[in-house]
Amino acid sequence: MFFVFNKETKTALEAKEAALRLAFAPVAFQATRALRDMGILTAVSNSRSAGITIEEIMEQTKMSRYAVRVLLEAGLGMELIIVNDKRYTLTKTGYFILHDSLTRINMDFSQDICYKGMNHLQESLREGKPAGLRELGPWDTIYPGLSLLPPEIGKSWFDFDHYYSDLATPAALEIVFEKHPKRLLDIGGNTGKWALACTAKDPEVEVTIFDIPGQAALAQQKMKDAGVENRVHFHIANILHEEIPFPKGFDAIWMSQFLDCFSEAEIVSILKRCREALNDDGIVYILEPFWNRQQFKSAAFCLQQTSLYFTAMANGNSQMYHTDDFFQCIEDAGLTIIEENDQMGMNYTLLKCKKK
Repeated sequence: MFFVFNKETKTALEAKEAALRLAFAPVAFQATRALRDMGILTAVSNSRSAGITIEEIMEQTKMSRYAVRVLLEAGLGMELIIVNDKRYTLTKTGYFILHDSLTRINMDFSQDICYKGMNHLQESLREGKPAGLRELGPWDTIYPGLSLLPPEIGKSWFDFDHYYSDLATPAALEIVFEKHPKRLLDIGGNTGKWALACTAKDPEVEVTIFDIPGQAALAQQKMKDAGVENRVHFHIANILHEEIPFPKGFDAIWMSQFLDCFSEAEIVSILKRCREALNDDGIVYILEPFWNRQQFKSAAFCLQQTSLYFTAMANGNSQMYHTDDFFQCIEDAGLTIIEENDQMGMNYTLLKCKKK
């Protein structure tokens, strides 16, 4: 059962409280990062149920009383910590901020990739271009710049990009290789993780990675390091350049969390060319997280907000899609969905498509 957004869930008082929290959301976000990164939450966590005093936190963090006090008081309001007899203990929310890898990855991505650029969101929406990207570099879209980002910034992007889709890889491999494809096109191959998984799964499969130069260079080195460069080929081009034809004759085409990087018109164009690249009985496999296919409200929320990363930072015209809009693109491209699997990883959907 998927979470739906079809009714009011708050009383008037709860709604006003939520509105006020949104009004201070940027302040609360940075305070949370400070509590996490400056060691205060760690000190509180280590004290367990006994709790810890402000003086003990000062000693452990080497911070002033003022700095510790204002952060602790902010943490109380955000319900990251509670206080009894002047001793602070961690709440469940504080625990997840400090210890949950998914939360940490999302926070680091929001800070390092999105935070400054989101100040340009309204400009991006008006112009249809990622106006916030200027905060990271001088590119038209974020993708040519990924290999050029400072290492710590790049790590936040790749951690975010890989965490979700990697969880779906084992189950997806089983489905893709049910038919033992001999030639597989990996579009948006990124650092080559999927291609390596495919070559490990089937010693006879040949994979072609289709990506832009900066990304392909990273993958080429990984293939050499793994000793599979003779079975992994490269088609290096910008997929939006429609005058450059796709290679042809593939039994399977794989796209993981890739088409959400494009507008609906661009998706249709890409899928039409995928159709031409397929053998007659070939299959297009599309792995995507659709926000309306999520079981939990928090998961849908994360995807809906990620759409605005695409708006302000990535390309200005794509998003995490609702299935109604995405499935129409598949139909318009001359493909038909023959199977849907919503049990991939963290509520990802794997679509199997063939020529009409």
